[in-house]
Amino acid sequence: MRIEITDLDQLRAESDLRKAVIIGLDLTREDVRVPLDGALLLGCTLSETMQRRAEAAGALIFPVIPDLPYEVYRSSLYTPAELFAGFDPADPKSYADTPDAVIYRHSKQQGHHPDPLHALAERLHDHSITEALDEALTGQPVAVMGGHALARDSDGYRNAVELGGALGKAGFTVMTGGGPGAMEAVPLGVRLGESDKDVLDAIAQAPGFGHDDESIGRWLAAFPDIPSFERPRTIGIPTWFYGHEPPNPACELHAKYFANSVREEGLLTVATGGIVYTPGKAGTVQEVFQDFTQNYYCSVGPAAPMVFLGKAFWTDEVPAAPLVQKLAAGREAEQWILVTDDVDEAVELLVKYQS
Repeated sequence: MRIEITDLDQLRAESDLRKAVIIGLDLTREDVRVPLDGALLLGCTLSETMQRRAEAAGALIFPVIPDLPYEVYRSSLYTPAELFAGFDPADPKSYADTPDAVIYRHSKQQGHHPDPLHALAERLHDHSITEALDEALTGQPVAVMGGHALARDSDGYRNAVELGGALGKAGFTVMTGGGPGAMEAVPLGVRLGESDKDVLDAIAQAPGFGHDDESIGRWLAAFPDIPSFERPRTIGIPTWFYGHEPPNPACELHAKYFANSVREEGLLTVATGGIVYTPGKAGTVQEVFQDFTQNYYCSVGPAAPMVFLGKAFWTDEVPAAPLVQKLAAGREAEQWILVTDDVDEAVELLVKYQS
């Protein structure tokens, strides 16, 4: 297993850097004389002597890529404070100058088929995010899927907060797509621990998000201060592909990707404790069948729970659950599929799976 080096003190303490991954360090003044055979240097600044020594040892050197508004070789997930740095709640338009908005504009300029340099930079960034996400996760995390359009003043939003509260009480690390709507309500519930009427009433009166910087700023400014955990247990997995949907501050960490396909597959794969599906539209339905395919073939591990929360929606309005149940008949996945209106029953199945 490769060791990862992200600070100079750690580098200096190592007596052998063979096959190590060294990320983002200024090595212009370091006299590194330990073995570097097969090392991987990502975004490091090297002196001429250090570069010759690394190349002679067969190390691979990926240089800093200039003129980008993001770190290509990250070693950690994003925090809301990092994504929204510079935002002034008194000036909603200031969202336009945050790293989140700047990176989104840059990504849009590249289009769906960026030139080789920017394509490589985005892929390397997304790989780094996946590595950081794996490092951040412990146990068997649970994911909750649902629509981004769920209004803050709706019963569905409050129900999603209550679901988050129940999952948090059960001790789960909870992941969502990281955006607005259900993806905001669930981690809010995890962090509140239970429905806080004052907080929910305040949010219900706040504006929803729009697709321009100023309306996103108003949506963001209305978010209350809420408690965090010693080790983050609410993780969002959003994407700049849908950058008009801002990442929500209810998630303590964000694994934000450029490639939506990598993001969706990754979210479904790392949710090893199961997935709860709240009502949603085409995107949620797509996730249902991507997840079920993994469970059907056990392609990324044992079949995990699929909980359809909202019987009428998932059996009548959008009848995805009956099809999944029919396909799962007689297979390992069958016992872990639940269609229910009861949050406690949903959490009980997830707890049973982990016991």
